[in-house]
Amino acid sequence: MKSITERHQLILQKLQENGKLSIPQLIEEMNVSGVTVRKDLKLLEDKKLLFRTRGGASMQNPYAIERPINEKEFIKSDEKKRIAKTALSLIGPNDSIMIGSGTTVYELARALHPEKKIIVITPALKVALELCNRPNIEVLQLGGLVHQSSSSTAGSFAEKILEELSCGVLFLGVDGIDLDHGLTITNIMEASLNQKMIALAQTVVVLADSSKFDRRGLGKICNLEQIDYIITDKQVNRSTVSQIEKMGVKVIVAE
Repeated sequence: MKSITERHQLILQKLQENGKLSIPQLIEEMNVSGVTVRKDLKLLEDKKLLFRTRGGASMQNPYAIERPINEKEFIKSDEKKRIAKTALSLIGPNDSIMIGSGTTVYELARALHPEKKIIVITPALKVALELCNRPNIEVLQLGGLVHQSSSSTAGSFAEKILEELSCGVLFLGVDGIDLDHGLTITNIMEASLNQKMIALAQTVVVLADSSKFDRRGLGKICNLEQIDYIITDKQVNRSTVSQIEKMGVKVIVAE
């Protein structure tokens, strides 16, 4: 059996090579029990050398942090524009759509210039301001308490309005996509609103750049099986895409 120092060196070496590891992999690699592996991972996490995840470990922090929308706007901005343009093909004429909060779905609003009239329902103030004077677009702004970091409404007022509505396509922004935990966002109140929006939409489309995969926010929105599409960028992990598509979700990679 390897010593604790040898085990720790092996774990860190494998993480540097692969980015993440599973507990079953480490059990087989080191020929030790699951209890020993979990203790090793905890010790290394305490030393801030790795992040423990559900069923393993990662070199990247799997927990999304809440950032102001004006700050997030500049992260992967080119990828977000390409994702938004790809999403336009899912909008039909005379459609009613819903656009959630977040910088990627905001790029969809900026790219939206329909030839025929559509209705856009949104909790996001930036989306509503972008579209309110746009030809062929009627905007229904959801009311409620405005969350400062996202400039979006949430809470009981917004959810009450949704009880009277339905829509064809929901375009949703998220902070985390995790194979086990599903879709998450950093704000709990917005997570609840997103759950309501999913319930009334015929088709649910998640717009998320590749940095959102294998991460988790504080508030869970739904399981992956509850959505229809994910549109992302070319840097997404192909193995992750394959596993998501096995769940019945169509993943579209924006070019």
